[in-house]
Amino acid sequence: MSLLLQITLFLGAALIFVPLGKKLGIATVLGYLFTGILLGPNVLNIANDPESIMELAEFGVILLMFLIGLELRPQRLWEMRQSIFITGTLQVVATGLVLMGTVFLLFQQSLSASFVIGFALALSSTAFVLQLLNEKQQLNTTYGQQAFSILLFQDIAAIPLLAVIPMLAGANGNSTHHGIAYFALIIAAFSGLFLFSRYIMRPFFRFVAKSGATELITAAGLFIVLGVVLLMDTIGISTTLGAFLTGVLLADSEFRHELEASVAPFKGLLLGLFFMTVGMTTEISLLVEHPLLIIGGAALLILIKAIVMTGIARYKKYNWNTSLMIGACLAQGGEFAFVVLNVARSEKVLTTAITEPAILIVTISMVLTPIVFWLVSDKIVPYLNKNNTPKYDEIPNSHPLMIIAGFGRVGQIVARLAHMQHFPFTAIDNNLQRIDFVRRYSGTLYYGDVTQPDLLRSAGIEHAKVFVLAIDDVEDSINVVRHISLNYPNLTLLVRARDRYHMHLLRDLGVKHIWRETYLTSLGMGYRALCELGISKEAAYDSVELFRNYDEELLSRQQRIYTDEQKVFESYRDFLSELEHLFESDAQASQLDHEKFEDNIDLDESGLERKPPEHYQKDRIDVTRETEEKRNNLN
Repeated sequence: MSLLLQITLFLGAALIFVPLGKKLGIATVLGYLFTGILLGPNVLNIANDPESIMELAEFGVILLMFLIGLELRPQRLWEMRQSIFITGTLQVVATGLVLMGTVFLLFQQSLSASFVIGFALALSSTAFVLQLLNEKQQLNTTYGQQAFSILLFQDIAAIPLLAVIPMLAGANGNSTHHGIAYFALIIAAFSGLFLFSRYIMRPFFRFVAKSGATELITAAGLFIVLGVVLLMDTIGISTTLGAFLTGVLLADSEFRHELEASVAPFKGLLLGLFFMTVGMTTEISLLVEHPLLIIGGAALLILIKAIVMTGIARYKKYNWNTSLMIGACLAQGGEFAFVVLNVARSEKVLTTAITEPAILIVTISMVLTPIVFWLVSDKIVPYLNKNNTPKYDEIPNSHPLMIIAGFGRVGQIVARLAHMQHFPFTAIDNNLQRIDFVRRYSGTLYYGDVTQPDLLRSAGIEHAKVFVLAIDDVEDSINVVRHISLNYPNLTLLVRARDRYHMHLLRDLGVKHIWRETYLTSLGMGYRALCELGISKEAAYDSVELFRNYDEELLSRQQRIYTDEQKVFESYRDFLSELEHLFESDAQASQLDHEKFEDNIDLDESGLERKPPEHYQKDRIDVTRETEEKRNNLN
């Protein structure tokens, strides 16, 4: 069967089985693995040459690492150095030593063989974990970023491990490389890669871009990635690490976004093919012959790595939830284990009899990872949270002038502005992950439920002048407003409303200062859009203000009827037709009697009294950024 036909069959099967797995709640990566096992030589034997496909599919991992490198500027990489090198070193060394001892004691292998197997199994699957975290949208979480940092170090750690193998084999006269010279060659290659990026790669991209053919940017990106990979493969070091470093070196380039958009489709397709080939190469016959050894070995590998990694995370002062999730992410073996074990076999450090079971154990551990991830994230962590509800913090009685309830996007900005002016404040939130993050960076934030009156009293609400309410839950927000309005009527209450309905509820309670979420930002963006479309700044500004006034009048009209869905719909229809008419008539718009809005005090999103048009800029938040632009022009 030709290679092209095999790839076609693979893609066709993936289009059937992967969406089916998604409907059953199975992770995409696991769907690719099962598809590969089903089509492989051990089951249906539709594709009987997985090695040839694997060579193509490995480019998926290479492109993945290249794209990751593009997202990491050298400056950010330097900022992450502590988590990468310190935590990564702890993970690799601790896990490697434990696994080395386990192999040495249980399987009676030599020290050199135990060393290679132990540290090879200590490396986790970069492609697998990142794909899983992306799919679950967890890559930007605390544990996702920490797992990512450790995976980066593991890619780096694979280099000295590969360099040590020839040295271990050298004593027997079987080595094909000299270890020290090999390591020196690696350093020289990376130094050359840095210089190449600085003085040749970027000018080359500029030269290609001047041609005007956008498809050549894609060709140039693939050319450079494949060229670096070919160099790394010739030297005999990690091709994925070479691709990652190439991405990092191009992260500051003006062509970064173009490269990312061009390479991303190839990455997704080839990654799926890679996981299918991993499933194809799984020796099911060996699993049938020695089920206890293989499944037990994979389970033991997952258990050891999860325990060690969770312990390291706890040592680094992460909470139990984050620590357990880090352990679940990194519990499997990885694709680097395949490389290390195969190199060790070719150098006669390991025999085929021990290499094949070890590779199968790694594969089975990858297959089990989504299940372990689901158990920890959906079962164990919620159970621990249920039975170990953390106690609320004791807030010191410091009598601040301002209390901020909710430390999300809005609360953080208010806090930063107050901090810049040296105004003391007390911030309260009930999101433990957010609190851990703020505290790790020396911020002051207390864990608590602002719906509890005792906590508000301990926070010094009797002495506060301003209370900023920026919590997400609408019902809790309304309850807090009721409590404050009844017990602290002189306290200035500034409230964030999630939507129009929330705003109506707050108005019913007599709240004067309300900010609708994303409203002012949307107006500012609309103003800029009108200007870019060719409308004069004055006309765009008048249009925004006209819309703003009528929208706020509409809110006032709907205040009495917002519980009646039909009437609200009719008011929207009337409002839009009236506004459209005014926009079409410049004369009418310019002669609009703005004085009719004077009685609608506090309908303005800024919380300020509405004034005639000539006073807007003085008394009202300017959403157009004109003030900022004028200041910049003066400077």
